[in-house]
Amino acid sequence: MPTSPIDAEDAGAPARRLTVLSGPSGVGKSTVVKKLRADHPEVWLSVSVTTRAPRPGETDGVEYFFAAPEEFDRMVAEGRMLEWAEFAGNRYGTPRAPVEERLRAGTPVLLEIDLQGARQVRASMPDSFHVFLAPPSWEELVRRLTGRGTEPPEVVRRRLDAARTEMAAEKEFDATLVNTSVEDVRDELLALIQAPRV
Repeated sequence: MPTSPIDAEDAGAPARRLTVLSGPSGVGKSTVVKKLRADHPEVWLSVSVTTRAPRPGETDGVEYFFAAPEEFDRMVAEGRMLEWAEFAGNRYGTPRAPVEERLRAGTPVLLEIDLQGARQVRASMPDSFHVFLAPPSWEELVRRLTGRGTEPPEVVRRRLDAARTEMAAEKEFDATLVNTSVEDVRDELLALIQAPRV
């Protein structure tokens, strides 16, 4: 059986675990992560690969690595994705090698991914710690999703349908944080990331 990257650490190295942050679309995951990374750049955030086109202001390798569908398929076939999912006709995934390299080096690693991806990570890295970010209420989540004004109604409807499924999966996670304050959630998430492995 292969040794996990965490188990392969030297005895004297700091023990790190992979932290996975998930939750319904519109709950504020990206905002929390951006605030956490601004204040604590030592926490490494994995950059996902996607087949969708860059949006205005996005830079390859910063928000995402942008890949052609054929390249993405090759990465999946070769086992180079830790997890991946398809949404609204585009594919998104987490490259495996950078995550494993940083865990071996003792760097705290954070993934911000959807429920499907979180389940894949749980299956392949059972030592990972999974955090569910919940909205203060369902009504608030609906308000955030419909108030964006950046997506067509059918995409919003799909996001709301997916959000219902994601909310029902909260019990699968190791901890739940309610996003009533970005600063509070940032501090709570950092504490979970820094908690020693048991």
